[in-house]
Amino acid sequence: MDVVEQTRQRIAGGLREIVSGTSERPQVVFDPDAPRLFAAGSAPWMVQSDVSMLVGGIRALLIQTLHPMVMAGVADHSDFRIDPLGRLQRTSQFVGVTTFGTLDEAEAAIATVRRVHDHITGHTPDGRRYEANDPHLLAWVHATEVDSFLLARIRYGATPLPTGVADQYVADMGDIASRLGVVNPPRSTVDLAWTLERFRPELSVGEQAHSTVRWLAAPPAPLPVRVPYAVLFGAAAALLPRYARRMLRLPVPPLAGPAFIEPAATGLLRILGWAMGPHPSHSDL
Repeated sequence: MDVVEQTRQRIAGGLREIVSGTSERPQVVFDPDAPRLFAAGSAPWMVQSDVSMLVGGIRALLIQTLHPMVMAGVADHSDFRIDPLGRLQRTSQFVGVTTFGTLDEAEAAIATVRRVHDHITGHTPDGRRYEANDPHLLAWVHATEVDSFLLARIRYGATPLPTGVADQYVADMGDIASRLGVVNPPRSTVDLAWTLERFRPELSVGEQAHSTVRWLAAPPAPLPVRVPYAVLFGAAAALLPRYARRMLRLPVPPLAGPAFIEPAATGLLRILGWAMGPHPSHSDL
């Protein structure tokens, strides 16, 4: 094995360790005749097979901390000090199965999430009760994930999205949201933006959120992984709306995004795309 191939495998393995919890490439075998939620070449495939999802996943976790009831559920039922990236890894696995897996695999993954959510209940620090299967809270999580994945794909994707794909992506992802329990999920980019705006009065940040963001900003990882992760984190933070960066104390200096963060993240993602190789969906169907 030559030095270039060794380097590629080392980068890819370290990245998969962060995103999925394993350094091994998943063995995905696509059956072209199997029923699935989304057909090959669909909008979810175009968005979620791109390495820009790395930035989108981190951004989603960051913006979700703004809702105190969602944040309380994460703080009470996840341990960021032991497993700071566990939620990112679980989200990555769920998205992969529901987007690219067979219908049976997708439905099983959705059913598992709903069963897990049944046991996630508790109270916020100020005494409000939360339930993970609350359709309203699910709507916030869904909207922030779809918004984050789409923004990252538009900004950092290896290829431009064709006209109309963004709206179709939001509409298609609404099918998964409905199966998870979201009532009337957004079906267009305009509807998505309005959904997020309606949540603004409910958002606030306490110590739970600040603590979680600190761990997301600097998770324990080997030095070769820490440096590229810091670039991805910076790109994710720069994609947050200004009010979210202010609330989370993640200021991005004026022009820093276009001048430094975007070029650094774009270059890094191209390298990571090379290291990881084509997404299995690009070659097996």
